[in-house]
Amino acid sequence: MSSFHAWRTGCFSVTQKSAVHFVPTMGALHDGHGALIQAARQAAGDDGHVVVSVYVNPTQFNDASDLSKYPRTQDADVDLARCCGADAVVFPTSEEMYPKGVPGRAEPSDYGALTRLWEAAHRPGHFDGVVAVVRALFEATNPVAAYFGEKDWQQLAVIRRLAALEFPELDVVPVPTVREEDGLAMSSRNVHLSSEDREGAKALYSALQSVVRSDGADEEAQKQGELLEQAGHRLDYFAVVDAETLEPKRMQGRPGRVLIASHWGGVRLIDNVALEG
Repeated sequence: MSSFHAWRTGCFSVTQKSAVHFVPTMGALHDGHGALIQAARQAAGDDGHVVVSVYVNPTQFNDASDLSKYPRTQDADVDLARCCGADAVVFPTSEEMYPKGVPGRAEPSDYGALTRLWEAAHRPGHFDGVVAVVRALFEATNPVAAYFGEKDWQQLAVIRRLAALEFPELDVVPVPTVREEDGLAMSSRNVHLSSEDREGAKALYSALQSVVRSDGADEEAQKQGELLEQAGHRLDYFAVVDAETLEPKRMQGRPGRVLIASHWGGVRLIDNVALEG
């Protein structure tokens, strides 16, 4: 493990000749992250170099308490990353990510609905911070491919737009959501759920599946949202959207996505599932 400066100094001769397959994370790694690393390892083969970064980015948290509660498990992160095939695990410092100092708020990024609706509306400044740090990470690692989970679908869409505009040679690779046996999407925040709250949390995936079975009917999404709220969930949104633009009106024949965000058991949970075109 190392800072970016130490990694570049020690490994530059290797990475100069090897294609970098990059997995950026905020740590507290679980099997969902493991799937990203394994996908990178498979794509990199014997000649590529799989690099995992761990950096809890302060500019993408609009709630200071959320930042302070975010789990830090550095030794376990290194072990999991290595077991899944990482060649290097780097821990960038804030000085490396923000040479001019960590700003109170990152420079705004306007990607239309991607940075205006859903997560963006409920977490002001969040995607500005995501774009700022991912841009810095891409510039530092110069990867040929970067791997992101579909669980954070809106983040994936934002990163795709960033890459298209600023890193056109970079392949942004989506990796399917990894779920617990009960259907709950794996998340670093799940550790804050009690066993009782876990029971209620799995209702999100059931609600998403019901909307899929209805072929994405807005009426079914409204019905399922009401049932969740009656059970005690506090929803930020539950919506059927265009999978690419995230606009709430999906045109016939285009793939869609069902998005949900809920506060439950003191934890904010997000999830999504695909709708075929």
